[in-house]
Amino acid sequence: MFNPLNALLGLFSLDIGIDLGTANTLVYVRGKGIVINEPSWVAIEKGRRTVLAIGAQAKEMVGKTPGHIVAIRPLRDGVISEFDITQAMLEHFIKRAHQQVFIAPRPRVVVGIPSGVTEVEKRAVKDAALAAGAREAYLIEEPIAAAIGAGLPVTEAQGSMIVDIGGGTTEVGVFALGGIVVSKSIRIAGDELDEDIVQYARQKYNLAISERMGERIKINIGSAYPLPEETIMAMRGRNLITGLPEEIEISSIEIREALSRSINIIVDIVRDTLDETPPELVADLMETGICLAGGGGQLKGLTERIGEVTHIRTWLAQDSMTCVARGAGMVLENFEALRQTLSPEDR
Repeated sequence: MFNPLNALLGLFSLDIGIDLGTANTLVYVRGKGIVINEPSWVAIEKGRRTVLAIGAQAKEMVGKTPGHIVAIRPLRDGVISEFDITQAMLEHFIKRAHQQVFIAPRPRVVVGIPSGVTEVEKRAVKDAALAAGAREAYLIEEPIAAAIGAGLPVTEAQGSMIVDIGGGTTEVGVFALGGIVVSKSIRIAGDELDEDIVQYARQKYNLAISERMGERIKINIGSAYPLPEETIMAMRGRNLITGLPEEIEISSIEIREALSRSINIIVDIVRDTLDETPPELVADLMETGICLAGGGGQLKGLTERIGEVTHIRTWLAQDSMTCVARGAGMVLENFEALRQTLSPEDR
């Protein structure tokens, strides 16, 4: 039903699309594009839980804080684990995105959520957005937001497929006519790959390395498929036997071995999704291909690996890390045309 007040507010508010990710939070402002891309980290004072830093500034504190300060990620596996801290982080980002306008009504917000979340988890995200200052809060499942952001024709009869690998979850979805035909979500993604490298270093070399070191190794020499030229990298940490600092050279072949278990699970879920996809849509996918999105989709050789297993051309979306935020923003840009892509209760 048409609401004149909402229409008037919509002329002046900077409506916001948010990819509330486990690893990074991205904010898209209608008419401006992505204005914030920061790590989902918050530094708090332990006793009073006072927020001291948010985003990149908080991430810099990880592993370096004195006893009374702790740096945490308020989202785990794509869902809110610390409600009040998530609310403070959202409020901070919404205010930053909205500060360009001197006097502006509260924004309308579309937030991307994993497809496998429960109703309670959905409610927590919506409540956090409203408490953080949103006028209206809508939810969109991350795979369809990523597909819209990647430019896939989700509203058409032709089928399309996306594999969105974020920090906490991997989302696989097949779409047609504006809806999700088949979707699967697992809580194995970028964070799990980092942890695989940490455990490999511990088990093979008795070396304790940080998650950030594991992440750097994954980005620089990690792969899911043999590389044209294998490389090596220095891995620094603390020797668990001597207790002293140590540096070891590790090869991309070893890191591929370390990542193999999690990569196999991700590849299997892509194959399982295809197995449940109607034959007519599978025929479409053989023409349109499989699109990879998210930071994890940038892992070297992953497109080749999935393409080899599925026999379907696999490609990486342009600017894959921002697909969910751009998709949420595009829903705001064309709200009535794309409203059908929102979560069922918000359509």
